[in-house]
Amino acid sequence: MTDPRLTPETITLYGTGWCPDCKHSKQFFGEQRVPYHYVDIDNDAEAMTFVEKTNKGFRSIPTIVFPDGAVLVEPSNAQLAEKLGMPTRAQRSFYDAVIIGGDPTGLTAAIYLAREGVNTLVIEKAGLGGQAGITQTLDNFPGFDEGISGDEFAARLTRQAKRFGAEILQAQNVVSIDQDGQYLCVHTSDGSGYGATAVLLATGARYRRLGIPGEEDLIGANVHFCATCDGAFYKGKRVLVVGGGNSGFEEGLFLTKFASKVDIVEFLPQVKASKTLQDKVAEMDNMSVTVNHAVKELRLNGGRLDSILVENRATGEHKEWCYDGVFVFVGFSPNSDLAKDKANIDQWGSVITDGTLMTSLPGLFAAGDVRAGSTKQAASAAGEGATVALMMRQYLQRTG
Repeated sequence: MTDPRLTPETITLYGTGWCPDCKHSKQFFGEQRVPYHYVDIDNDAEAMTFVEKTNKGFRSIPTIVFPDGAVLVEPSNAQLAEKLGMPTRAQRSFYDAVIIGGDPTGLTAAIYLAREGVNTLVIEKAGLGGQAGITQTLDNFPGFDEGISGDEFAARLTRQAKRFGAEILQAQNVVSIDQDGQYLCVHTSDGSGYGATAVLLATGARYRRLGIPGEEDLIGANVHFCATCDGAFYKGKRVLVVGGGNSGFEEGLFLTKFASKVDIVEFLPQVKASKTLQDKVAEMDNMSVTVNHAVKELRLNGGRLDSILVENRATGEHKEWCYDGVFVFVGFSPNSDLAKDKANIDQWGSVITDGTLMTSLPGLFAAGDVRAGSTKQAASAAGEGATVALMMRQYLQRTG
């Protein structure tokens, strides 16, 4: 008889909390917003036996089982992308425009460029839609009077860009941009290179880390930066959200779908979240907010989160809090590494552009959250995408 575990209803990842490769696979699924079920074989004897049987006596993890019965053991991101049918290599070697980043800025730019007949390639390493794509509900984007889920918003942008002819690569990481005469060459981690007359950096921003002891060891295990991606792991458990801005409150509210208790801690004496969000949190029986406290250390026991050391900034008193997981939302850092030593960057790491949204490197444009002066709003990100597309088209006309 066929083992029923080999035909699960959804992707099942067998691993452990201490396994680095398991963390990588979980991160991949989370970034690509692919639903999956996680089984910790350290806490499930039957699962341990299944993994050993599947791998001829070896405890090889992660062992990932797909609904069609296929099994991947210790797969690379490229193997996972291939299995999921994600295109990771472009059809051509040269494009009029290459867009790095598939957030609202990048996808909107792709729509406007491709619609005008510009050969356009979009390269995105994570899930399409960027931060907006993992937002529970966008209720302030013009035109959606009743709001729209981030996932649906991202899917609509993607379909629209493809409908006009934009080519999109997923699960592919850009490692460098080089100047080659009047052209630019974009290099990806699989060794491919794509030439272009104009390149757009729409790489957005990433959540900042706390930079405290224990954080790095627990990322992907008990420390997370995406409630939509990892909230389901905390059904009936207690979680702590670090950060009292809009993101912290929005993600905290989302986590109440799973966790039995969701508390928010803010470093400053007052939270920065909007009054609407504060009112929503205040109405929740299983949520609380603590201000003027600093998270100082995440203490481990056996590779798992044991306790959280917190300091009351008013009194200097130290406390130990116990939670099953920590979600961190303490601001953003621009993803500007590709522009370093290539174009001008300000003291905060944001890319500096001129009035046409072009950087100091001819042909390299920047828009959205990576750009100095951006407003970090989905509507303005889409607006910048439309604007930069028009500027890039003018540049192509001048140089073509």
